[in-house]
Amino acid sequence: MLDFTPVHRNEMTSQELASGLTREDLARLTEEMCDLQLEAIADAVDDDVTFVPVDPDANDTFAAEAADIGLSWTLGHVVVHTTASAEESAALALTLARGLPVDGRSRSEVAWQGVRTAAYIRGRIAESRRMRLAMLAAWPDEPHLDNVYSTAVNRPPLNAVGRFVSGLTHDDSHLGQLRKIMVQARSRRRAA
Repeated sequence: MLDFTPVHRNEMTSQELASGLTREDLARLTEEMCDLQLEAIADAVDDDVTFVPVDPDANDTFAAEAADIGLSWTLGHVVVHTTASAEESAALALTLARGLPVDGRSRSEVAWQGVRTAAYIRGRIAESRRMRLAMLAAWPDEPHLDNVYSTAVNRPPLNAVGRFVSGLTHDDSHLGQLRKIMVQARSRRRAA
């Protein structure tokens, strides 16, 4: 697995971290990331999926509702959020690899409020793995790695590899959150 720490610390960009990686590397990294996610929730039971953990650091600056900014995310919420983000990165990376301009977002996220079972979140990770690998398989043999775009005015440009890696970086940023939720969920189960 890549060490995403320099990106999280703003010491390196996703594009810099992606330097020298191939499509095959991205597929391997996707497999590893999904395995880590599944490992983090391996013993999750249905009640864990909707359990609201204590999260004093909760701060969703992109929340649609002001009341949700400090909301502690459930296991189901984290899984549907991180898989949707990684799939969006994979879809936009495919667009770039094909030599096309990126125009807007390519995001589809399941409503977390309806996510209730451990089987569902495991299936969601498996489905996301399949979708991301399929998007990588759809890259042309010679991807247009000179085709770049910026996600925001103040962000450096990303090519297909950098955009894909940004999704893995985002996945990595939520791995600790999955693990922390599971620690609290296990503790709650033992206390019951």
